[in-house]
Amino acid sequence: MDNNVFEKRESIEQVEETPSFAPKFDENGLIPVVTTDFSSGEVLMQGYMNKVSLLKTIELGEAVYYSRSRKTLWHKGKTSGLVQTIKEIRIDDDQDCVWLRVDVAGGASCHVGYRSCFYRSIPFGDSLKPDDKIELVFEETSKVFDPTDVYGDAPNPTKL
Repeated sequence: MDNNVFEKRESIEQVEETPSFAPKFDENGLIPVVTTDFSSGEVLMQGYMNKVSLLKTIELGEAVYYSRSRKTLWHKGKTSGLVQTIKEIRIDDDQDCVWLRVDVAGGASCHVGYRSCFYRSIPFGDSLKPDDKIELVFEETSKVFDPTDVYGDAPNPTKL
């Protein structure tokens, strides 16, 4: 599969009102991807794809992202075994965001070991007083796996 799969973006009508597949990649050649559990709808993670990883995802039926920190393709689960099998791929109205609905082998998507990368919530509204320090609340209290067992003592793949 090659980049000729993507059509040239010619008009708003073409992008929004026709079956033309013309994804909009940003100035770095990336498009954001939101990944949810196919059955529950739970948000598992947010990542990015470039043209090659989007094509690989379509071709393999498994999620392949682009790692901005490592500057390389990232076939989700290749190391950990936590493969994300695609059940549905959607693109938003102006084709600048992809939504993957997946089944996850092993039940986790977060490299920290939690099921979802969105394992903490942020307090807001009446629960905060003006001078309070905001502290995140853990919504998931146990990990699905131990990252050290899976990845060893490798440094965290994200940059601060």
